[in-house]
Amino acid sequence: MVRPSSDEVFRAAIVAEARGWIGTPYRHQASLKGVGADCIGLVRGVWRAFHGEDPEPLPAYSGDWAETTGEETLLDAAHRHFAAVPVAAMLPGDVLVFRWRPSLPAKHCGFLVEPERLLHAYQSAGIVAEGWLAPQWRARIAGVFCLPGRA
Repeated sequence: MVRPSSDEVFRAAIVAEARGWIGTPYRHQASLKGVGADCIGLVRGVWRAFHGEDPEPLPAYSGDWAETTGEETLLDAAHRHFAAVPVAAMLPGDVLVFRWRPSLPAKHCGFLVEPERLLHAYQSAGIVAEGWLAPQWRARIAGVFCLPGRA
């Protein structure tokens, strides 16, 4: 019998927690399972399930915050609080950060829940949903990160 490593157990727990958010309505700036979340709120909620509180205060942000500031706010925060992982080495449980266009700052995030499955709070869908990590999504990956606490 092969036992899963502590890393595999932790990753499975992250995936299970993230999947618990499926169906949560999309709500800008929200982060409450079953009530409302945006993509950042989903990642914050999963973080809190393992660490108890947000790693830093989150300022209010508009829907066009990335376009307005031009700063890599989301990617910089990911580098502060998560460990970066090469795209080729990403595994279920990792946080994926996306940019819509090469010239724009990264603005979206979600969880890899299977090798080719993405779970995210997607405004166009209006809910937290799981779907295929299609080539269009894969091409927009700006960074991959793992939650602290894994082995």
